[in-house]
Amino acid sequence: MATTMPNAAAQPTRIVLDAMGGDFAPHNEILGAKDAMQHFRENGINAEVILIGKEPEIRAALAKHGAEHLNFTVLHADEVVTMEDEPAVAFRKKRNSSLYLGLQHHKEGKAEAFVSAGNTGAVMSHSTLILGRIDGVSRPTIGTFLPTTEAYPTLLVDAGANVDCKPKHLYEFGVMGSIYVRRILGVENPRVGLLNVGEEEIKGNEAALEAHTLLKESSLNFAGNIEGRDILMGAVHVVVCDGFVGNIVLKFAESMLTFLKAKFTAFADKSFGQKLMMGAAKPALKGALTGMNYEEYGGVPLLGVNGVSIIGHGKSTPLALKNMILRAEEVVRKEVNKSIETALNS
Repeated sequence: MATTMPNAAAQPTRIVLDAMGGDFAPHNEILGAKDAMQHFRENGINAEVILIGKEPEIRAALAKHGAEHLNFTVLHADEVVTMEDEPAVAFRKKRNSSLYLGLQHHKEGKAEAFVSAGNTGAVMSHSTLILGRIDGVSRPTIGTFLPTTEAYPTLLVDAGANVDCKPKHLYEFGVMGSIYVRRILGVENPRVGLLNVGEEEIKGNEAALEAHTLLKESSLNFAGNIEGRDILMGAVHVVVCDGFVGNIVLKFAESMLTFLKAKFTAFADKSFGQKLMMGAAKPALKGALTGMNYEEYGGVPLLGVNGVSIIGHGKSTPLALKNMILRAEEVVRKEVNKSIETALNS
């Protein structure tokens, strides 16, 4: 059965945070966890964060950042899966890592979710192997929100978990993505589009053509094929593609904020007058570009595993980590996994 939220009156939603996962661990992790716990308390949310990793380093970071009063539960793990580790090798040889033991803690029912900003490939493979898949899911996938010109973001799925996909996988991505958007964003009937080289039904490779048929014949609100130019225009709520294409789209989108900032800076540097213009416009520009900042969305969920696993960028800031933890609690509370299992087995 898929993981669901326990009775709030009985116990809090327990979220395991890999305190050694990111590039700036454990400090950013501690700061993010501290802010998340304060958010939970201020908003009356019954949840807690469990820290796992090298206990002496975690305790020192808690003291440094004044977070000892929050009384985090700290689980010790001797090993760390680094960004350089090959996921399969790490799974076999680092059974005492914060990643492995944290997910095992979740698997054993001692926590309802797991969060890590560590090695993305390792988090995906460990999560799949340890937690298993939801009944009816062929391949777990990761989805990430991208900003649009509309009032809502669009979910790109797959964003990099599966570089080679069969039509059935793409169909399942559409189902899982639609459920995620409905549950998290509250969109009652999300529009789903298949990313392709043209809008016509006859366009695309064999996998795209077959996936189009499966999606069209499903109960999803399928909008047909969409092109790359449609993504940021908010043409659909869910963009379906394989992970090879999706990851390229994601990395390109992530570069846009840096590109725009560089262009604004270059414009301001041309003259004193232009510097004044940019200075006056800075608050408006900052507000307009907020949706393009990955920190606001935190991490991405690994949809389809029999549990809740949230994956973040290695360079995640405290704000990003806080939002990853908040997203984990939300996915548990809104029973995303239960909905996916029901949809794929009905």
